[in-house]
Amino acid sequence: MSLPKGQTVCLINLGCAKNLVDSEVLLGLLAEAGYIPYPDPAMAEVILINTCGFIQPARSESRKVIREALRHKKRDPNKRIGVLGCYVEKEKESLKQLFPEIDFWLGVKELEKIVPAIQGQDFSASRYTFLYRENMPRLLSTPPVWAYVKIAEGCSHGCSFCTIPAIKGAYRSRPLASVINEVKALAEAGVKEINLISQDTTYYGRDREKRHELATLLEALVKIPGIAWVRWLYGFPEEINESLLKIMTEPKICPYFDLPFQHSSRSVLKLMRRGFDGRQALRLLERIRRYLPDATFRTSLIVGFPGEGKREFQDLVNFVREAEFDHLGVFVYSPEPGTEAYSLGDPIADQEKKRRRHEIMALQAEISRRRLKRFLGRKMEVLIDGMANKTKTIYYGRTKYQAPEVDGGVKIPWPEGKKPPAPGLGWVEIIKTGRYDLRGCWLG
Repeated sequence: MSLPKGQTVCLINLGCAKNLVDSEVLLGLLAEAGYIPYPDPAMAEVILINTCGFIQPARSESRKVIREALRHKKRDPNKRIGVLGCYVEKEKESLKQLFPEIDFWLGVKELEKIVPAIQGQDFSASRYTFLYRENMPRLLSTPPVWAYVKIAEGCSHGCSFCTIPAIKGAYRSRPLASVINEVKALAEAGVKEINLISQDTTYYGRDREKRHELATLLEALVKIPGIAWVRWLYGFPEEINESLLKIMTEPKICPYFDLPFQHSSRSVLKLMRRGFDGRQALRLLERIRRYLPDATFRTSLIVGFPGEGKREFQDLVNFVREAEFDHLGVFVYSPEPGTEAYSLGDPIADQEKKRRRHEIMALQAEISRRRLKRFLGRKMEVLIDGMANKTKTIYYGRTKYQAPEVDGGVKIPWPEGKKPPAPGLGWVEIIKTGRYDLRGCWLG
């Protein structure tokens, strides 16, 4: 196989959508410097691994990928490998001892130095976690019709189980104009859906003493020509205020609330150092539904946290049943060294944690099935990204009630031989509903 002329780079991204945005910017910086992105690590001259260090399973995955990269290096000693990101920031010295063959390491404060790092030049780290600017080059890896836009880095909350503040530092948000200008450029490139992301998107601007700046940002983004949908992901329920609810009624803004409540039991939440118990959460959901009767809710929960006895777990089950979330994820508690909760130990057996997770997810599956039935027979706008099954007899889309990568979608049967739908917006009639997905008849 003949490779392009120049130095080829394969970047392997692990972890969350925030990592993905960083990886896209790194690819942009590398391309600007003359490097050529290449998908095959076995053939690329440089392998980069952007790691996740949030929880133990993510770190295990990162180590596995590093070992795979080193096997390529063993076959080709001239290949260079760089390991980047959160896991490096968290445990660089131990990783260096574990993998001495790695050529260079970059923590989250050094990502912008990717080009001098590959070239073996000296560089100094920033004081802050890398947060890209709108004028930096970026190579999108998502389908051309939608993109993530990271509006902040770090976190200033003190959740007792979370390592993010220790890894990434205090919350720091991009200026309003920077985000607006980036979205304008994405719109000019044909992007239709913008997904705003950060550790706490509802906290946007608070670090700059601007309390309700997310509402101001949303108000500006809906005015940008070409943008059809705007969605924000991951917010704290305490930050849902009147100004945000009012702007959420704008047609371009997806009526989608990603609010990780984590638990419902007051005693467990106190140990987690989280606010909003189950009763408060239910009142908030009711309030939002009064504003937006068709509002869609995603949450994430933790089971097996120290202090979650049978009564506290049953409280959580009852909460999930009553809240009727559209989308829900459950994490099994994993004690993290360095966090406040680590001192509480890990008293609940792994098998019991998994059983509790299974019980919640089984309940949620039935709730999701029931919630989706409200769309049956409706004509709905969908975003088509060009993805299809192998035979191209089914194409996939999403409604504004479904976020990319984490939720279900709309399966659209497609007659064999018919010209495929162009990526972008179209209309379907919902003809069938399932547990997590919809099926729609293409209307054009």
